[in-house]
Amino acid sequence: MSRITVKDGTEIYYKDWGTGQTLFFHHGWPLSSDDWDAQMMYFVNQGFRVIAHDRRGHGRSTQTATGNDMDTYAADVAELTTFLNLKNAIHIGHSTGGGEAIRYAAKYGKGRVAKVVLISAVTPYMIKDENNPDGVPLAVFDDIRLNTATNRQQFYQDITFPFFGYNRTGANIKKGIQDNWWRQGMMGGIKAHYDCIKVFSETDFTQDLKSVDVPVLVLHGEDDQIVPYRTTALKAAQLLKNGKLITYPGFPHGMPTTEAATINADILAFIKSPAD
Repeated sequence: MSRITVKDGTEIYYKDWGTGQTLFFHHGWPLSSDDWDAQMMYFVNQGFRVIAHDRRGHGRSTQTATGNDMDTYAADVAELTTFLNLKNAIHIGHSTGGGEAIRYAAKYGKGRVAKVVLISAVTPYMIKDENNPDGVPLAVFDDIRLNTATNRQQFYQDITFPFFGYNRTGANIKKGIQDNWWRQGMMGGIKAHYDCIKVFSETDFTQDLKSVDVPVLVLHGEDDQIVPYRTTALKAAQLLKNGKLITYPGFPHGMPTTEAATINADILAFIKSPAD
């Protein structure tokens, strides 16, 4: 197992497979690098070096009580990418990890980041307020907080239904996918997961999106019940200097798993496209 210890003593677990141009994957809440299995296997077999870490408080990294904020998440990634001396890397983030990827690219990516992919991402920001009237009401996140704090074991099973669109008529429900989501969630620390709810719902990534110069691909399912695409993807694409948007009718939030063949093909095409 590969780990580094960052400056505050937190151990960050990561996987590092293959050779070639580096793809660095940022996972969503409350999961781990294991959520990228379908992408890691595909792209390592395509000749890429693939790296994914467990965010602090998640998976096999330290169950931190502090530092559970987006700036620290990005700083942890910066320490890892510096340690590995990564350059010309493509950073790919899902959901909360999309926010982490664009914050890292904006603050630390100059000379290190070639492209960014945002999948079902929380960018630019989710919470409903006077500047974001179509956002998600605070009460929704308060309910997630309450269930995470007091009912995590059951909640992490229940949330897989909207996450993967398994609550839709005719859905092909795969219990193994649900169990794997639950397994990853329960590996992490409850305090870090609780804190991260505020991070993914209230962090404003507007300036990060505006400041990134490299090409950015935005992928989002139009039936995303966790991160509504009109609030996020459509607005994020408009803020980017060099952005491309693809939305998918009927695809759920967890589309990197349920629709891996489509998502992987579109990421590969973007990677191979000219960076202009």
